[in-house]
Amino acid sequence: MLRLIFWIAVIAAAVWFWRKYKGQASVPKSPAELEAAPMVRCAHCGVHLPRDRALSLQQQWYCSQAHLEQGPGSSGR
Repeated sequence: MLRLIFWIAVIAAAVWFWRKYKGQASVPKSPAELEAAPMVRCAHCGVHLPRDRALSLQQQWYCSQAHLEQGPGSSGR
């Protein structure tokens, strides 16, 4: 009886590991993950955001209209 329980546990563990590693390898990447948006840094506060959401002025990027109006922040970063 002890041998039977041992083999059932071994087989169950093998099936569990096989499913776990098979599932990780076969997960397809979405098109959004493959084509990530380029990130830019706000010239005022330094936060990073997608370029399509940023505001630009004279080759500098800003995260909001308020930071655009205030201009570049201190360069002590």
